[in-house]
Amino acid sequence: MRKLTKEQKQDIRAIAQKRDEEIDFSDAPAVVDWSGAEIGKFYRPTKKPVTIRLDSDVIAWLKADGRGYQTKANGLLRHAMLHCTREIKRSKTRQQRRKA
Repeated sequence: MRKLTKEQKQDIRAIAQKRDEEIDFSDAPAVVDWSGAEIGKFYRPTKKPVTIRLDSDVIAWLKADGRGYQTKANGLLRHAMLHCTREIKRSKTRQQRRKA
């Protein structure tokens, strides 16, 4: 994520100093339909530096698209984690159904 410019920081400070009643929302229509909303899209978990040993070809593949290979690796691991946790939940649910 890139750092904010001085102008952006000034804009944020100016907006933060305003009361809600002073902000003009007339050009922003009210959102009525939230069906297309993405839950957690802007959630940013804390990052922790780690040392990990990966095969050279895996690193080359991650770096092949250019910058952001660590973010790509993190995304792949998160996808695998969510897939595995869903499978664990499904199997527990199946086991509970069988017992009932």
